[in-house]
Amino acid sequence: MTVKTAVVGLGIMGRRMLEHMDRHEGYAPDLLWDPSEAACAEALRVVPGATVADTAETAIAGADLVYLACPPEPRKALALTAAEAGKAVFLEKPLGVDVTGSEDLVARLAAAGVPAAVNFTQAAGPAMTSIVEAARTGALGDLEGVDIVVTYGAWPREWQKAADWLRFRAEGGYVREVISHFLFFSERVLGPLRLVHAHPTHPSDPALCETHMLARLENADGLPVTVMGSVGGAQPDRQELTVKGSKVSRRVTDFYRDAASSGGPFEPVRPEPTDPRAESLRCQLDDLLRLMRGEESRLATPEEALRVQRLIEGMLAGA
Repeated sequence: MTVKTAVVGLGIMGRRMLEHMDRHEGYAPDLLWDPSEAACAEALRVVPGATVADTAETAIAGADLVYLACPPEPRKALALTAAEAGKAVFLEKPLGVDVTGSEDLVARLAAAGVPAAVNFTQAAGPAMTSIVEAARTGALGDLEGVDIVVTYGAWPREWQKAADWLRFRAEGGYVREVISHFLFFSERVLGPLRLVHAHPTHPSDPALCETHMLARLENADGLPVTVMGSVGGAQPDRQELTVKGSKVSRRVTDFYRDAASSGGPFEPVRPEPTDPRAESLRCQLDDLLRLMRGEESRLATPEEALRVQRLIEGMLAGA
């Protein structure tokens, strides 16, 4: 049996997930909706047999699972429409930008009792699974903290520019879009974090999102998570998380590439697959099926996503 799925929001993330759901034998992503006719046309080129619904609500009504890849602002109402109709919900991150609204969303999803998860894309992947296990068993030695480094020549990146909202302070920015992934990863390794201090820098136009971020967070034992983000300069993208151990440190680059160091250069932990993103997305989709069957899943819970959101919004506020 395949899961009849509605994909609401057909920008780059929605089309990417649509493609990988269509490849997966467990999903039938045949109901689509987006307010943009051009985005719908692009999505139909990905899955020609799908149907574009008249409204988001119509797409939701016909599905068993609803994947929401729309911007944060409309996502809450659509998630609740789906949950109140008994549909499973798979949300893109960030969970939201208004913490109070997201607290209400998480409580109402729990009350609805439907399967619900948030797409922190590393959650079920081999890098996070391996590193969390190595930290748990002591293979890394004593944990000494996490470093997060994210730098871009420009934001949004060229392939993201169609999603214009990503450049604005209200809902966008790389802290929400990228650093949230790495804070989620850090909490899976170190446990819940608290924000110690943060210093964001914004351009002169108050409507635009952050360009720089320096922050320190700590877990219950005082182990630090150090965050450095910047935009500008002629340079390739850098997206890097390092879990530091007294015996071995592990570094994840570009979300999927896992390397280890015992003091020397970082060396790959395993041969890199032909398409690491495809491997990671398949792992997410495998675990989403487990969640829908009531089995244990590694996917991010709404409660975990809410914790990350609180940290991210605190960082952006300069708390």
